[in-house]
Amino acid sequence: MDGGKGRTQALLIRKRKDQKVKKRGVSCLIINCKKTWVFDFTSMGACFGTRIKAESPLHTGVNSKNASKERTKVRRSSSKISSASTPTTPRSEVEILQSSNLKSFSFNELKTATRNFRPDSVVGEGGFGAVFKGWIDEHSLMPTRPGTGKVIAVKRLNQEGLQGHKEWLAEINYLGQLHHPHLVKLIGYCLEDEQRLLVYEFMPRGSMENHLFRRSLHFQPLSWALRMKVALGAAKGLAFLHSDEAKVIYRDFKTSNILLDLNYEAKLSDFGLARDGPTGDNSYVSTRIMGTPGYAAPEYVATGHLTPKSDVYSFGVVLLEMLSGKRTIDNNRPTGEHKLVEWAKPFLNNKRKIFRVIDARLEGQYPLDHALKASNLALMCLSIEPKLRPTMDEVVRDLAMLQVTQTDQQLPRLSRSSPNGLLAQPCRRSAKEASRKNVSHLVPTELPPIKT
Repeated sequence: MDGGKGRTQALLIRKRKDQKVKKRGVSCLIINCKKTWVFDFTSMGACFGTRIKAESPLHTGVNSKNASKERTKVRRSSSKISSASTPTTPRSEVEILQSSNLKSFSFNELKTATRNFRPDSVVGEGGFGAVFKGWIDEHSLMPTRPGTGKVIAVKRLNQEGLQGHKEWLAEINYLGQLHHPHLVKLIGYCLEDEQRLLVYEFMPRGSMENHLFRRSLHFQPLSWALRMKVALGAAKGLAFLHSDEAKVIYRDFKTSNILLDLNYEAKLSDFGLARDGPTGDNSYVSTRIMGTPGYAAPEYVATGHLTPKSDVYSFGVVLLEMLSGKRTIDNNRPTGEHKLVEWAKPFLNNKRKIFRVIDARLEGQYPLDHALKASNLALMCLSIEPKLRPTMDEVVRDLAMLQVTQTDQQLPRLSRSSPNGLLAQPCRRSAKEASRKNVSHLVPTELPPIKT
């Protein structure tokens, strides 16, 4: 492994900024790109919450530094919580870094690769910080001239952002050890003084969130076939995490964490909230409950009990978003439709009413029987009782039967006509479709940059 004096010094002098859980209560932090929710759990399982505004950079231009200044924690006296509810990682930080099989980049190397972190190299921003586009040699992994070598995405931790060193280390711990076609590839990291960076493979199609929710002439709606392809790929990634080989609970499954390669193959990213799974039939109770409003399973939010079935619920929410083209929570929708799951559930297994849920932008171009089966699958994943939810292996099996073969379909092609190579030419399937334009956003993080 590449070492470095700077990294060694950082390990000795680093001050944790993402601590500490108070013993009197169980604090939990739920992070969304728009809002931060903080809860306290007592031993009785009651949940007391307060919402703190943290405006999204996507909508307001306010960066995560300002958002973090508004962040507070609510503490309440409660009965004693067993310390056994928080599993401890047996490996030390040094052991994680040394056994990760990742390249240890110097800060100067990443400065060169990203052209000194120039603003025009930024391809996204989120709770972690900014994401920069860069280039390295495919074999030596040394920085190269822009436009040559291997394209990379570099996440740079904002030291006063919504995420910290703990999430940075968790990303290395999991993606440094786990390898699967449907997990994003982590190439390396940088730990030098107070600098924390992560280096990923570059995902040309960006996040599923952008393709579903960006209302713009630059984004044409994904076809039914592509939505089902992405759903299957994401399900395979989640099923691998739940397998005996990995035994990991993802805990933050959402559309912004599903990245797409050139062929729309889905890969899961952002393992900052991942946790080792329970053994046998046991669940484990996290003393720091984290997630995103609208995606977290109700029993997890209410009691802190975390199992693989918690991820299955989150998958059901995401599948419903793919079917409907609607966000899980949107207060701009009419009264009664703010929460997608509550609004859509009565229609999901109704053949005569399912059209109310399916994305109107698909213009009816989908097999009705497939839509009903996919909707019913989402409904099962969203069962209030965790035991009634399918396993992710069962989800993969069901989605595999819903794949639509389109041998004559051409995927949109990336173009060099835009500054970052984002413009994609539309599929040539019909004159109507050919008149549309498509932009593939290159964002391996939660928030896309503001384009003016």
